[in-house]
Amino acid sequence: MAVISTHVTERGIVGTMTERFQATPTYYQDLSTELKSQAASEEYAILGQTPRMREWGTGRLAKGLGSEKYSIKNYEYECTLEIDRKELEDDQVGLLSLRISEAAAHAATHPDWLLAQLLINGATAGYLSYDGVTFFNDTHVSGASGNQDNTLTFDATDHTTITVAEFKLACAQAIQQMMGFKDDTGETMRIGPTGMNVIVPAALYWTALEALNATMIAQTSNILAGAAKVIPLPDLTAAAVFYLLKTDVRIRPFIFQNRLPVEFQALLDGSPDWFTKNKGYAGCRGRYRLTYGYWQYAIRMEFT
Repeated sequence: MAVISTHVTERGIVGTMTERFQATPTYYQDLSTELKSQAASEEYAILGQTPRMREWGTGRLAKGLGSEKYSIKNYEYECTLEIDRKELEDDQVGLLSLRISEAAAHAATHPDWLLAQLLINGATAGYLSYDGVTFFNDTHVSGASGNQDNTLTFDATDHTTITVAEFKLACAQAIQQMMGFKDDTGETMRIGPTGMNVIVPAALYWTALEALNATMIAQTSNILAGAAKVIPLPDLTAAAVFYLLKTDVRIRPFIFQNRLPVEFQALLDGSPDWFTKNKGYAGCRGRYRLTYGYWQYAIRMEFT
């Protein structure tokens, strides 16, 4: 039987929140590239493709590196709990400690929520990739690449009830599309079918698991078995949409720009409100930004 201490101190609150924060499972670290930030905002240059090997011929042929620049501003986030002095004095079952602990868990998963919003709104005006169009778009252009499409549809028999076979075919279509993307020289980026992650809402979780893990589907060998990892994000709302992300690359589909890691503080008897209002406070604060990285490593697939 778990024993919960009801003796809450400022130091104990910070320790409880830190421990729960570090123990909470999250996904954003695996789906984004973390970049350390030293200022209010950072500017990044997306460099063009470096030259490929060529026959020497008449001598060396130097190629400049084109670039597209974009700036990412850090945001400030906080979560603060008001602690009633009498509630603290009368808490005999540790409910206050549990409440404090849950606040830390919410702080830990906040970047996951931000990432889900970027996925949900990726085809919406204002949610732009570095190339100036929406992150999920059918008119991505880089140099000599021509129009490229990372927002696809799959014609299902019933888009409200997706079968395992349909999910398998849609996933294969998404992987094939990504592998064909071209760089700014017009040549394929040579994207391999490794490091693939399929991000799904709760409604597609079991279908996706079977489609990407079963060795047999409809009495036929499943060539996609093990081709991608299935990750459920409960904040995704569209039941007929999933996302394919490639993450074994240096710049992933998302960037986590970390200015100041989340820190925890508590103020009880040291607070002026403790004496005048019987109120104390506990909370966390961080400065970071989760935003889009390379659209080439992300596909949005919608069943229609």
